[in-house]
Amino acid sequence: MTIQQIYDLAIQMGIKADPRGEGGIKDILAQTKKEYNELSEKEKKYYDKENFVNPFSDSRILNGDPKTKVSKVITGIDIDTGEVVLTDRLNEKGEKIDLIIGHHPHGAALAALDEVMNVQVDLMELVGVPVNVAEFLMEDRIGQVRRGVAPANHFQSVDAARLLGIPFMVIHTIWDNLGFNFLSKHLNNKKPKTVGDVLDAIEEIPEFTEGKMRKAGPKITLGARKNRAGKLAVGFTGGTSGSKELYEKMAQSGVGTVVEMHMNEEHFKEAKKHHLNVIISGHIASDSLGANLFLDELEKRGIQVVPFSGLIRIKRNRKQK
Repeated sequence: MTIQQIYDLAIQMGIKADPRGEGGIKDILAQTKKEYNELSEKEKKYYDKENFVNPFSDSRILNGDPKTKVSKVITGIDIDTGEVVLTDRLNEKGEKIDLIIGHHPHGAALAALDEVMNVQVDLMELVGVPVNVAEFLMEDRIGQVRRGVAPANHFQSVDAARLLGIPFMVIHTIWDNLGFNFLSKHLNNKKPKTVGDVLDAIEEIPEFTEGKMRKAGPKITLGARKNRAGKLAVGFTGGTSGSKELYEKMAQSGVGTVVEMHMNEEHFKEAKKHHLNVIISGHIASDSLGANLFLDELEKRGIQVVPFSGLIRIKRNRKQK
């Protein structure tokens, strides 16, 4: 495969797993093209035309020729300058790694993190929150994230990859969509009645089993095992944490238990205020789930995968060694 083919496969899988559905993504891409056509010539100069085919602005090829053929990738959750230098060192020792694939965004993909957050409006609508309410609350939160990422040194690790001549790609919301889709279907099939049942169902998934062994697995952080679970809300995708005010709206719409990768203290207090059960699945284990579903597809196509930087590599292809 080439870098471009890997990138295209990621987009295809991300769209197929997206909570908005393939039809919803088609509408978004059409609207993107319409908005571009309405820009001035000056504004068009700075527009990221990748948005025409890729609705996930936090997933991009950051360095390297897209036509480069790839036989081996190294992949992990966080790729900083150290990981880039480590990859170069491994290549000096003969590893012949062709591409770094990271999860958390860098470069232009980090600068555009806020652009993927609107999917959370659709997630809220799925659990019964009125779409207009979700849109208004997310608008403020998206602005916070936009301002928050603005001061970052977005291209630090990208520059390291450029200087060392190592191709570098990040796949963020796409992998989160895959994890969201997998876990949502798993919990729906299990039909858990209590919070403990939800936790047990999550822990059956190998990434979370290993996460628990590492003391970073699923935990009930609000509520108790015996509590009735009620309606479940899985918050695995959408860039980063949404608006804390949405917990009140979720409770009002009948949600009893939320499952999230992580939760900061302000969000925790708001969830507690509105009597929600909360299960934190573990950030790295959750990210690894989506990553593995994609990496299995690469291995099916003959790509060798070297996991690092925290990735819990679980293979679901039985014929793989």
